[in-house]
Amino acid sequence: MLASLSLLGWPRGAPALSILIYHRVLPSPDALRPGEIDAARFEAQVAFLARHFTLMTVGDAAAALREGRLPARAACITFDDGYADNWTVAHPILARHGVRATVFVATGFLNGGRMFSDTVIEFVRRVPGPVLDLSAVDMGTHAVATVEDRLTAVTALQVQLKYLAPAERDAQVARMLAAVPVSGLPEDLMLSDAQLRELAQAGHEIGGHTVDHTVLTTLTPEGAREQVARGRDQLAALLGRPIRSFAYPNGRPVRDYDAGHAAMLRELGFEAAVSTSPGVALPGADLFQLPRYTPWGDSMTMFAARMMRNARMRRPFAVV
Repeated sequence: MLASLSLLGWPRGAPALSILIYHRVLPSPDALRPGEIDAARFEAQVAFLARHFTLMTVGDAAAALREGRLPARAACITFDDGYADNWTVAHPILARHGVRATVFVATGFLNGGRMFSDTVIEFVRRVPGPVLDLSAVDMGTHAVATVEDRLTAVTALQVQLKYLAPAERDAQVARMLAAVPVSGLPEDLMLSDAQLRELAQAGHEIGGHTVDHTVLTTLTPEGAREQVARGRDQLAALLGRPIRSFAYPNGRPVRDYDAGHAAMLRELGFEAAVSTSPGVALPGADLFQLPRYTPWGDSMTMFAARMMRNARMRRPFAVV
């Protein structure tokens, strides 16, 4: 049985907010998605968090920080991008433990869309082996004889595509699929409008994440503003409520967003934004650069230990 966090050496002092990043919650483990948690492990983590923390949505936690009433050990569970299994798999687990999460949605992928990273995974899953030859479209040659080979190929292809402008990235993905055709790519990975409404009606917070999940620093200021505002407005229209929080795509300070983007979010009426800079938010934190981290750890002991290590990072990196 796990000891309490105080016995494990949880840092004492000012109230602190831990914000955890998830993307998908898979029904069972997937070798080509090693970074995604499965339902059994997610349930164990949620039970642990509900036992030891006051769990809040990002919007409510930001208000508590602003008003000086953050609980001593506060935490948020957040999901990025808008995957359908946030509703079908994660929600029932969260509901069993009385937990509300924040789901940051890239609106351009709702209703049958597919993010480029998922297209790469599902494409590599289906291509015949032992070699994937994409040299005709300047994407190299990749071994796919084993699961480990395929995982390496997925990573290499995603890196090539990640920082391209959206139109260029989409065109390159189309060339990749034309070079080595496959069948059966899934069209149900992302939330539908109905599922999104059900999440919101169940009490989960829905936040902005742009339209196309485009890294803001790859866009002009006008382009970044359009991506953020259009995504916000689409979500507000779907849900009939204002959108208070935002997650920067990729989320690394300087590389993926800058101080101008944080200022833009304030101007657009957001109340909080989250990065992917690790650490915890203390009273007085910049509400438009709240730190978040991914809760790695196959065992609950490792999960708790890594939460403690993250909590000791009292000053997360931020742009100024």
